[in-house]
Amino acid sequence: MIRRLMMTAAMVAGTLSGLALPATPAGADTPVVASVHSPAAAPCASKWRAVQRVAVRRPGPYDGRVVTMNSPIHHHLRRGEVVRSCVVAIGRTQSGPAYRACGREGSLWRIVPGGQVPQTCLRRV
Repeated sequence: MIRRLMMTAAMVAGTLSGLALPATPAGADTPVVASVHSPAAAPCASKWRAVQRVAVRRPGPYDGRVVTMNSPIHHHLRRGEVVRSCVVAIGRTQSGPAYRACGREGSLWRIVPGGQVPQTCLRRV
């Protein structure tokens, strides 16, 4: 058992020694930070267009983090208005879909500036 742990530790040390970060140039005051495993996070580039006039809702005091169809309206999106949204909130219920909007049922709410919108009312651009 101890022999197996020592072999594992040696393998990890050997693997990590091959992943050395770039050295800082002599005389530099700030160290260079680089990650081998994860690329830099890209900004949100996902655009969505409203298929009809739709209410942007904010969670009420008793709603939690996901809005409902009874949540207060913050503002409206006009038909054809383009918004950015990279995050989705899932609002499931025990008795079926969370909403019926824009002629369809669903449970996904797109998080847009100002609140949340039913995903069935948006089309990807």
